[in-house]
Amino acid sequence: DIAGSYGRMVPDSECLVVACEILDGLPIGDFGIKLNHRRLLDAILDICGVPADKFRTICSAVDKLDKEPWSEVRREMVEEKGLAGDVADQIGEFVVLKGEPWEMYNSLMGGNKFGKHQGAMDAMEDLRICFEYLEAMDKLKFISFDLSLARGLDYYTGVIYEAVCMNGNTQVGSIGGGGRYDNLVSMFQEAGKVTPCVGVSVGIERVFTLMEERLREQQGGSIKQPNVTVLVASAGENLLPQRMKLTKILWDANISAEFSQQENPKLKFEIANALDRQIPFMVISGEEEAREGKCKVKDLKARTEETVDVSDLVKTLREKGVVPVGCEFAMEMLGGNSK
Repeated sequence: DIAGSYGRMVPDSECLVVACEILDGLPIGDFGIKLNHRRLLDAILDICGVPADKFRTICSAVDKLDKEPWSEVRREMVEEKGLAGDVADQIGEFVVLKGEPWEMYNSLMGGNKFGKHQGAMDAMEDLRICFEYLEAMDKLKFISFDLSLARGLDYYTGVIYEAVCMNGNTQVGSIGGGGRYDNLVSMFQEAGKVTPCVGVSVGIERVFTLMEERLREQQGGSIKQPNVTVLVASAGENLLPQRMKLTKILWDANISAEFSQQENPKLKFEIANALDRQIPFMVISGEEEAREGKCKVKDLKARTEETVDVSDLVKTLREKGVVPVGCEFAMEMLGGNSK
C-alpha cells in the first residue's frame, strides 16, 4: 500500500507494476490484470438512470459477471433489486465491453459513450495517465480494461484491479487485487484529515495452489520434496538411543537430519519412507555397528553404501555433497564444492 499525496496516478501505476513483477516472477503460468475505475462505473450507472441509492447494490450484481452470464446478472438486477428492465439493458451495453487498454480507451472516447458526464471524464483521464505510465514501465501488456470489474467493497474510490490466472483465453481464478481507497484511513484519524491510499495484495494461498499444480505436472503427479537431508535409521531392536546420538551429531554439525519417533521401526519401511520423500541420504546403525562405534552411510541416489567410524560421519557426508543448513546458496555460488 502507498499512503499520501503524490503525482496523479503515479502510486496507482506503481502498485500495478509491483503486482505484475511479482506474478510474472512466479511459476504460475499466464496471468492478466483486469482494470477499471470506480468513478467510471458510478458514472455508467448514473448515465443509465440507476437511482443513486441503488449504485452499490447494482455494483455487487455487476461484480458477478466473471462467474455468471449477463442474462443471470440482468435477472438479479430486475427481479431481485427492482431495477427497470430498460435501465438494466443500458448497463449491459457498457459492462460487456473489455479489451486492450488503448483500444478500449479510444473506442469509448471516440464513440462519445459518456457524453459530457464529468465523473466519467475525470475517471477516463485517470486511466489515460495510468495507461501511459504502465506503457512506459512495460507493464501495459498485462492489463485488460474491463468495464465489468466492480470489486464489491464500498471503500474503493478510484482505480480498481484484479489479477487473474489464465488458461489460454479462459480465466481460471483470481490471484490478487486492489485499488484506490482515499477515504478509508480518515475514519481512524482526527476530523477533517484525509490520507489518500492505494494498494494491491496477492492471494498467497491461491498462488501456492497454482505453483503446486504446475510442479505436479512437471514431476508426473508428485510434488513431494525432501524436507531433510539425512534420515537416521537402525537395524535391530532397542536402538532408539543410538539413532538419537547419531542425529545429535548431525544436528551439532548443522546438517538437516531426523529419526523415526517409533521405538523399533522396520528398516525396510524406513528405506521406503526415505525413497518416497526423496531424502538423499540415510545413516544406519545396527547392534554390531553400535558396539564398534561405526555406522553405515547410504547414498540413495547413487545406490551406494559404506561403513564409517561415527567420528568420520560428518566428514563423509560433506564429501558426498551435504552442506550445513543455511549454506546452500553459498555452496551453489562456489560451484557445489563442499569439501
